[in-house]
Amino acid sequence: MARRERVMRMSVELPLWRALAGYRVLTMLYAVGFFATAYDGFARPWVAVGYYCVLFVWTVATLPNVASAASCTKPFLAADLTIALTGILLTTVADAHERIQSGGPTLPSIWTAGSVLAFAIKGGWRWAAFASTAVAVANLVERGTPARDTIHNVVLVWVASIAIGYVVEVARASERTLARALEIEAATRERERLARDIHDGVLQVLAMVQRRGAVLGGEAAELGRMAGEQEVALRTLVAGGLVPPSRVSQDAADGAVVRVVEEQPVEQTGPVDLRSLLAPFAAARVNLAEPGAPVLLPAPAAKELAAAVGAALDNVRRHAGEDARAWILVEDEPDEVIITVRDDGPGIPEGRLAQAEGEGRLGVAQSIRGRLRDLGGSAELISTPGQGTEVELTVPKEKNVRRGKAEQR
Repeated sequence: MARRERVMRMSVELPLWRALAGYRVLTMLYAVGFFATAYDGFARPWVAVGYYCVLFVWTVATLPNVASAASCTKPFLAADLTIALTGILLTTVADAHERIQSGGPTLPSIWTAGSVLAFAIKGGWRWAAFASTAVAVANLVERGTPARDTIHNVVLVWVASIAIGYVVEVARASERTLARALEIEAATRERERLARDIHDGVLQVLAMVQRRGAVLGGEAAELGRMAGEQEVALRTLVAGGLVPPSRVSQDAADGAVVRVVEEQPVEQTGPVDLRSLLAPFAAARVNLAEPGAPVLLPAPAAKELAAAVGAALDNVRRHAGEDARAWILVEDEPDEVIITVRDDGPGIPEGRLAQAEGEGRLGVAQSIRGRLRDLGGSAELISTPGQGTEVELTVPKEKNVRRGKAEQR
Protein backbone atom coordinates (compact mmCIF):
# COMPACT_ATOMS: atom_id res chain seq x y z
CA MET A 1 0.00 0.00 0.00
CA ALA A 2 1.46 3.37 -1.02
CA ARG A 3 2.39 5.60 1.87
CA ARG A 4 0.51 8.87 1.87
CA GLU A 5 2.20 12.05 2.98
CA ARG A 6 0.18 13.81 5.65
CA VAL A 7 0.10 17.52 4.89
CA MET A 8 -1.73 20.03 7.01
CA ARG A 9 -2.94 23.13 5.20
CA MET A 10 -4.18 26.28 6.85
CA SER A 11 -4.35 29.89 5.75
CA VAL A 12 -5.45 33.28 6.95
CA GLU A 13 -4.32 34.78 3.64
CA LEU A 14 -7.14 33.34 1.56
CA PRO A 15 -9.66 36.01 2.60
CA LEU A 16 -7.10 38.69 1.67
CA TRP A 17 -6.70 37.30 -1.83
CA ARG A 18 -10.46 37.07 -2.28
CA ALA A 19 -10.86 40.66 -1.11
CA LEU A 20 -8.12 41.76 -3.50
CA ALA A 21 -9.85 40.05 -6.45
CA GLY A 22 -13.09 41.82 -5.63
CA TYR A 23 -11.31 45.14 -5.13
CA ARG A 24 -9.66 44.94 -8.56
CA VAL A 25 -12.96 44.29 -10.32
CA LEU A 26 -14.85 47.03 -8.48
CA THR A 27 -12.13 49.65 -8.93
CA MET A 28 -11.84 48.80 -12.62
CA LEU A 29 -15.59 49.36 -13.06
CA TYR A 30 -15.29 52.59 -11.04
CA ALA A 31 -12.50 53.90 -13.30
CA VAL A 32 -14.48 53.07 -16.45
CA GLY A 33 -17.68 54.62 -15.05
CA PHE A 34 -15.89 57.80 -14.02
CA PHE A 35 -14.42 58.12 -17.51
CA ALA A 36 -17.85 57.64 -19.06
CA THR A 37 -19.28 60.52 -17.02
CA ALA A 38 -16.38 62.83 -17.88
CA TYR A 39 -15.90 61.76 -21.51
CA ASP A 40 -16.37 65.23 -22.96
CA GLY A 41 -13.64 66.69 -20.80
CA PHE A 42 -10.87 64.48 -22.22
CA ALA A 43 -8.58 65.95 -24.88
CA ARG A 44 -7.98 62.57 -26.57
CA PRO A 45 -10.71 60.21 -25.34
CA TRP A 46 -9.76 57.49 -27.81
CA VAL A 47 -6.48 56.98 -25.89
CA ALA A 48 -8.45 56.46 -22.68
CA VAL A 49 -10.90 54.09 -24.44
CA GLY A 50 -8.00 51.95 -25.68
CA TYR A 51 -6.44 51.84 -22.23
CA TYR A 52 -9.72 50.93 -20.51
CA CYS A 53 -10.28 48.09 -22.97
CA VAL A 54 -6.88 46.68 -22.05
CA LEU A 55 -7.56 47.26 -18.35
CA PHE A 56 -10.93 45.48 -18.52
CA VAL A 57 -9.55 42.42 -20.32
CA TRP A 58 -6.48 42.26 -18.07
CA THR A 59 -8.49 42.52 -14.84
CA VAL A 60 -10.97 39.82 -15.80
CA ALA A 61 -8.38 37.48 -17.35
CA THR A 62 -6.03 37.65 -14.35
CA LEU A 63 -8.57 36.93 -11.64
CA PRO A 64 -7.07 33.40 -11.19
CA ASN A 65 -3.67 35.03 -10.63
CA VAL A 66 -4.90 36.81 -7.51
CA ALA A 67 -6.57 33.73 -6.05
CA SER A 68 -3.56 32.64 -3.98
CA ALA A 69 0.09 33.33 -3.27
CA ALA A 70 1.20 30.44 -5.49
CA SER A 71 -0.65 31.71 -8.56
CA CYS A 72 0.44 35.31 -8.01
CA THR A 73 3.83 35.00 -9.69
CA LYS A 74 6.57 37.57 -10.08
CA PRO A 75 6.01 37.96 -13.87
CA PHE A 76 2.33 38.65 -13.22
CA LEU A 77 3.16 41.25 -10.58
CA ALA A 78 5.62 42.96 -12.90
CA ALA A 79 3.10 43.05 -15.76
CA ASP A 80 0.32 44.24 -13.45
CA LEU A 81 2.43 47.10 -12.09
CA THR A 82 3.49 48.02 -15.61
CA ILE A 83 -0.15 48.39 -16.69
CA ALA A 84 -0.85 50.59 -13.66
CA LEU A 85 2.17 52.82 -14.29
CA THR A 86 1.39 53.03 -18.01
CA GLY A 87 -2.13 54.19 -17.23
CA ILE A 88 -0.83 56.89 -14.91
CA LEU A 89 1.62 58.22 -17.49
CA LEU A 90 -0.95 58.01 -20.33
CA THR A 91 -3.18 60.39 -18.38
CA THR A 92 -1.07 63.32 -19.64
CA VAL A 93 -1.83 62.23 -23.21
CA ALA A 94 -5.54 61.45 -22.85
CA ASP A 95 -6.71 64.12 -20.41
CA ALA A 96 -6.67 67.90 -20.67
CA HIS A 97 -3.82 69.74 -18.98
CA GLU A 98 -6.19 71.91 -16.97
CA ARG A 99 -7.95 68.88 -15.49
CA ILE A 100 -4.63 67.29 -14.52
CA GLN A 101 -3.44 70.48 -12.79
CA SER A 102 -6.72 70.82 -10.94
CA GLY A 103 -6.24 67.38 -9.36
CA GLY A 104 -8.19 65.17 -11.74
CA PRO A 105 -7.76 61.39 -11.28
CA THR A 106 -5.42 59.31 -13.39
CA LEU A 107 -6.77 56.79 -15.90
CA PRO A 108 -6.47 53.75 -13.59
CA SER A 109 -7.53 55.86 -10.61
CA ILE A 110 -7.72 53.79 -7.40
CA TRP A 111 -7.26 50.54 -9.39
CA THR A 112 -3.53 51.21 -8.99
CA ALA A 113 -3.75 50.46 -5.26
CA GLY A 114 -4.83 46.90 -6.09
CA SER A 115 -1.56 46.30 -7.92
CA VAL A 116 0.41 47.59 -4.92
CA LEU A 117 -1.64 45.45 -2.51
CA ALA A 118 -0.86 42.37 -4.57
CA PHE A 119 2.84 43.06 -3.97
CA ALA A 120 2.16 43.50 -0.24
CA ILE A 121 0.23 40.26 0.18
CA LYS A 122 2.67 38.27 -1.92
CA GLY A 123 6.00 39.50 -0.62
CA GLY A 124 5.44 41.51 2.54
CA TRP A 125 6.30 45.10 3.36
CA ARG A 126 9.54 45.25 1.34
CA TRP A 127 7.78 44.34 -1.89
CA ALA A 128 5.01 46.78 -0.99
CA ALA A 129 7.54 49.57 -0.47
CA PHE A 130 9.04 48.91 -3.90
CA ALA A 131 5.69 48.95 -5.74
CA SER A 132 4.31 51.98 -3.90
CA THR A 133 7.52 53.93 -4.56
CA ALA A 134 7.23 53.23 -8.29
CA VAL A 135 3.59 54.41 -8.22
CA ALA A 136 4.60 57.53 -6.29
CA VAL A 137 7.24 58.45 -8.88
CA ALA A 138 4.77 57.91 -11.73
CA ASN A 139 2.17 60.12 -10.03
CA LEU A 140 4.68 62.93 -9.50
CA VAL A 141 5.77 62.72 -13.15
CA GLU A 142 2.13 62.77 -14.32
CA ARG A 143 1.27 65.81 -12.22
CA GLY A 144 4.44 67.68 -13.13
CA THR A 145 4.67 69.46 -9.80
CA PRO A 146 4.52 67.99 -6.26
CA ALA A 147 1.03 69.25 -5.45
CA ARG A 148 -0.40 68.85 -1.99
CA ASP A 149 -3.17 66.40 -2.92
CA THR A 150 -0.76 64.27 -4.97
CA ILE A 151 1.71 63.98 -2.10
CA HIS A 152 -1.16 63.13 0.26
CA ASN A 153 -2.34 60.28 -1.97
CA VAL A 154 1.20 59.00 -2.50
CA VAL A 155 1.96 58.90 1.23
CA LEU A 156 -1.39 57.24 1.95
CA VAL A 157 -0.76 54.42 -0.54
CA TRP A 158 2.83 54.02 0.61
CA VAL A 159 1.99 53.75 4.33
CA ALA A 160 -1.10 51.58 3.85
CA SER A 161 0.65 49.08 1.58
CA ILE A 162 3.67 48.73 3.88
CA ALA A 163 1.41 48.25 6.89
CA ILE A 164 -0.60 45.56 5.12
CA GLY A 165 2.59 43.84 3.97
CA TYR A 166 3.89 43.77 7.54
CA VAL A 167 0.62 42.35 8.84
CA VAL A 168 0.77 39.60 6.22
CA GLU A 169 4.29 38.66 7.31
CA VAL A 170 3.16 38.45 10.95
CA ALA A 171 0.16 36.33 9.93
CA ARG A 172 2.39 33.91 8.05
CA ALA A 173 4.73 33.57 11.02
CA SER A 174 1.72 32.87 13.25
CA GLU A 175 0.51 30.24 10.79
CA ARG A 176 3.84 28.45 10.88
CA THR A 177 3.92 28.50 14.68
CA LEU A 178 0.37 27.21 14.99
CA ALA A 179 0.94 24.53 12.35
CA ARG A 180 4.01 23.23 14.15
CA ALA A 181 2.17 23.26 17.50
CA LEU A 182 -0.68 21.21 16.03
CA GLU A 183 1.76 18.72 14.51
CA ILE A 184 3.58 18.33 17.83
CA GLU A 185 0.25 17.83 19.59
CA ALA A 186 -0.71 15.12 17.11
CA ALA A 187 2.69 13.43 17.51
CA THR A 188 2.31 13.54 21.30
CA ARG A 189 -1.09 11.86 21.14
CA GLU A 190 0.32 9.16 18.86
CA ARG A 191 3.26 8.65 21.22
CA GLU A 192 0.91 8.23 24.17
CA ARG A 193 -1.15 5.70 22.24
CA LEU A 194 1.96 3.70 21.34
CA ALA A 195 3.14 3.88 24.94
CA ARG A 196 -0.14 2.37 26.14
CA ASP A 197 0.05 -0.42 23.57
CA ILE A 198 3.67 -1.16 24.43
CA HIS A 199 2.96 -1.17 28.15
CA ASP A 200 -0.04 -3.47 27.77
CA GLY A 201 1.77 -5.92 25.47
CA VAL A 202 5.50 -5.91 24.92
CA LEU A 203 6.65 -4.81 28.38
CA GLN A 204 4.47 -7.37 30.13
CA VAL A 205 5.75 -10.18 27.88
CA LEU A 206 9.36 -9.20 28.50
CA ALA A 207 8.78 -9.08 32.26
CA MET A 208 7.18 -12.54 32.16
CA VAL A 209 10.10 -13.95 30.14
CA GLN A 210 12.54 -12.51 32.69
CA ARG A 211 10.71 -14.10 35.62
CA ARG A 212 10.25 -17.48 33.96
CA GLY A 213 13.86 -17.55 32.79
CA ALA A 214 15.14 -16.95 36.31
CA VAL A 215 13.00 -19.84 37.58
CA LEU A 216 14.03 -22.32 34.85
CA GLY A 217 17.75 -21.51 35.00
CA GLY A 218 20.36 -22.52 32.43
CA GLU A 219 20.00 -20.99 28.96
CA ALA A 220 16.54 -19.79 29.90
CA ALA A 221 18.08 -17.70 32.66
CA GLU A 222 20.36 -15.96 30.12
CA LEU A 223 17.36 -15.39 27.86
CA GLY A 224 15.47 -13.95 30.83
CA ARG A 225 18.37 -11.62 31.64
CA MET A 226 18.42 -10.31 28.07
CA ALA A 227 14.66 -9.85 28.15
CA GLY A 228 15.03 -7.88 31.38
CA GLU A 229 17.60 -5.58 29.81
CA GLN A 230 15.37 -4.96 26.81
CA GLU A 231 12.42 -4.28 29.11
CA VAL A 232 14.36 -1.61 30.98
CA ALA A 233 15.63 -0.05 27.75
CA LEU A 234 12.17 -0.01 26.20
CA ARG A 235 10.58 1.35 29.38
CA THR A 236 13.16 4.15 29.43
CA LEU A 237 12.43 4.97 25.79
CA VAL A 238 8.68 5.07 26.41
CA ALA A 239 9.10 7.19 29.53
CA GLY A 240 11.44 9.62 27.80
CA GLY A 241 9.19 9.94 24.79
CA LEU A 242 9.76 9.40 21.12
CA VAL A 243 11.27 12.54 19.65
CA PRO A 244 8.91 13.77 16.92
CA PRO A 245 10.51 14.37 13.52
CA SER A 246 11.53 17.90 12.75
CA ARG A 247 9.19 19.92 10.60
CA VAL A 248 9.31 23.11 8.64
CA SER A 249 6.48 25.20 7.30
CA GLN A 250 6.29 26.31 3.70
CA ASP A 251 3.95 28.84 2.15
CA ALA A 252 1.87 27.26 -0.59
CA ALA A 253 -1.33 28.00 -2.45
CA ASP A 254 -3.53 27.25 0.55
CA GLY A 255 -1.26 28.70 3.18
CA ALA A 256 1.29 27.14 5.48
CA VAL A 257 2.27 23.56 4.60
CA VAL A 258 4.05 21.52 7.26
CA ARG A 259 6.31 18.71 6.02
CA VAL A 260 8.62 16.26 7.74
CA VAL A 261 12.28 17.04 7.07
CA GLU A 262 15.63 15.54 7.95
CA GLU A 263 17.93 17.60 10.14
CA GLN A 264 21.67 17.21 10.59
CA PRO A 265 22.68 16.87 14.24
CA VAL A 266 24.19 20.01 15.70
CA GLU A 267 26.31 20.51 18.77
CA GLN A 268 24.05 21.71 21.57
CA THR A 269 25.46 24.55 23.63
CA GLY A 270 22.43 25.63 25.67
CA PRO A 271 20.97 23.97 28.76
CA VAL A 272 20.22 20.24 28.44
CA ASP A 273 18.21 17.86 30.54
CA LEU A 274 20.67 15.71 32.46
CA ARG A 275 18.08 12.93 32.62
CA SER A 276 18.32 12.36 28.85
CA LEU A 277 22.08 11.74 29.18
CA LEU A 278 21.67 9.34 32.10
CA ALA A 279 18.77 7.35 30.62
CA PRO A 280 21.05 5.07 28.47
CA PHE A 281 22.76 3.83 31.67
CA ALA A 282 19.57 2.19 32.91
CA ALA A 283 19.64 -1.59 32.46
CA ALA A 284 18.45 -4.79 34.05
CA ARG A 285 21.01 -4.44 36.85
CA VAL A 286 21.21 -0.66 36.92
CA ASN A 287 18.29 1.17 38.51
CA LEU A 288 17.90 4.88 37.69
CA ALA A 289 15.90 7.14 40.03
CA GLU A 290 15.46 10.72 38.84
CA PRO A 291 13.16 13.72 39.43
CA GLY A 292 10.00 14.11 37.42
CA ALA A 293 11.02 17.59 36.24
CA PRO A 294 13.96 18.35 33.89
CA VAL A 295 17.38 18.68 35.50
CA LEU A 296 18.91 21.48 33.45
CA LEU A 297 22.64 22.11 33.21
CA PRO A 298 24.82 23.70 30.53
CA ALA A 299 25.63 21.13 27.84
CA PRO A 300 29.39 20.81 28.63
CA ALA A 301 28.74 20.37 32.37
CA ALA A 302 25.94 17.85 31.78
CA LYS A 303 28.10 15.77 29.43
CA GLU A 304 31.05 15.74 31.83
CA LEU A 305 28.81 14.76 34.74
CA ALA A 306 27.24 11.96 32.69
CA ALA A 307 30.73 10.76 31.69
CA ALA A 308 31.71 10.63 35.35
CA VAL A 309 28.63 8.50 36.08
CA GLY A 310 29.62 6.22 33.21
CA ALA A 311 33.12 5.87 34.64
CA ALA A 312 31.68 4.95 38.03
CA LEU A 313 29.50 2.25 36.43
CA ASP A 314 32.51 0.92 34.52
CA ASN A 315 34.29 0.52 37.84
CA VAL A 316 31.31 -1.38 39.19
CA ARG A 317 31.39 -3.85 36.28
CA ARG A 318 35.17 -4.16 36.38
CA HIS A 319 35.66 -4.67 40.10
CA ALA A 320 32.29 -5.91 41.38
CA GLY A 321 31.50 -8.23 38.45
CA GLU A 322 28.83 -8.40 35.78
CA ASP A 323 26.27 -9.72 38.28
CA ALA A 324 26.60 -6.73 40.62
CA ARG A 325 23.64 -4.41 40.87
CA ALA A 326 23.94 -0.62 40.81
CA TRP A 327 21.64 2.24 41.71
CA ILE A 328 21.79 5.80 40.35
CA LEU A 329 20.01 8.49 42.33
CA VAL A 330 19.66 12.02 40.87
CA GLU A 331 18.83 14.89 43.24
CA ASP A 332 18.10 18.35 41.85
CA GLU A 333 18.74 20.81 44.68
CA PRO A 334 18.26 24.60 44.37
CA ASP A 335 22.02 25.28 44.29
CA GLU A 336 23.52 21.99 43.13
CA VAL A 337 22.94 18.67 41.43
CA ILE A 338 23.86 15.54 43.37
CA ILE A 339 24.21 12.11 41.75
CA THR A 340 24.83 9.05 43.87
CA VAL A 341 26.06 5.81 42.29
CA ARG A 342 25.84 2.82 44.66
CA ASP A 343 26.54 -0.86 44.12
CA ASP A 344 26.21 -4.10 46.10
CA GLY A 345 29.70 -5.35 45.33
CA PRO A 346 32.40 -6.47 47.75
CA GLY A 347 33.61 -2.91 48.34
CA ILE A 348 37.10 -1.46 48.03
CA PRO A 349 39.77 -2.53 50.50
CA GLU A 350 41.27 0.29 52.54
CA GLY A 351 44.23 1.92 50.77
CA ARG A 352 43.44 0.30 47.43
CA LEU A 353 42.64 3.60 45.67
CA ALA A 354 45.93 5.19 46.72
CA GLN A 355 47.78 2.07 45.61
CA ALA A 356 46.04 2.09 42.22
CA GLU A 357 46.87 5.75 41.71
CA GLY A 358 50.51 5.03 42.55
CA GLU A 359 50.51 2.26 39.95
CA GLY A 360 49.27 4.70 37.31
CA ARG A 361 45.64 3.55 37.29
CA LEU A 362 43.81 6.88 37.28
CA GLY A 363 40.23 5.77 36.64
CA VAL A 364 38.82 7.29 39.83
CA ALA A 365 41.38 10.09 40.07
CA GLN A 366 40.91 11.42 36.53
CA SER A 367 37.69 10.02 35.04
CA ILE A 368 35.64 10.89 38.11
CA ARG A 369 37.34 13.30 40.50
CA GLY A 370 39.17 15.17 37.74
CA ARG A 371 35.95 15.82 35.82
CA LEU A 372 34.13 17.03 38.92
CA ARG A 373 37.04 19.25 39.92
CA ASP A 374 36.96 20.93 36.50
CA LEU A 375 33.26 21.60 37.01
CA GLY A 376 33.89 23.17 40.41
CA GLY A 377 32.28 20.22 42.17
CA SER A 378 33.42 17.26 44.19
CA ALA A 379 33.40 13.47 44.15
CA GLU A 380 33.20 11.58 47.44
CA LEU A 381 33.78 7.83 47.51
CA ILE A 382 32.59 5.76 50.47
CA SER A 383 33.31 2.05 50.54
CA THR A 384 33.06 -0.56 53.23
CA PRO A 385 34.48 -4.02 52.54
CA GLY A 386 31.63 -6.44 52.03
CA GLN A 387 28.98 -3.72 51.86
CA GLY A 388 29.48 -2.17 48.41
CA THR A 389 30.67 1.22 47.28
CA GLU A 390 28.96 4.59 47.04
CA VAL A 391 30.16 7.50 44.87
CA GLU A 392 28.56 10.89 45.45
CA LEU A 393 29.02 13.47 42.66
CA THR A 394 28.14 17.09 43.44
CA VAL A 395 28.07 19.89 40.86
CA PRO A 396 27.17 23.52 41.73
CA LYS A 397 24.56 25.05 39.44
CA GLU A 398 25.34 28.76 39.54
CA LYS A 399 29.01 28.44 38.64
CA ASN A 400 28.31 26.19 35.67
CA VAL A 401 25.46 28.36 34.42
CA ARG A 402 27.80 31.38 34.38
CA ARG A 403 30.44 29.31 32.62
CA GLY A 404 27.91 28.10 30.03
CA LYS A 405 26.80 31.68 29.28
CA ALA A 406 30.43 32.77 28.91
CA GLU A 407 31.11 29.95 26.44
CA GLN A 408 28.05 30.92 24.38
CA ARG A 409 29.41 34.45 24.06
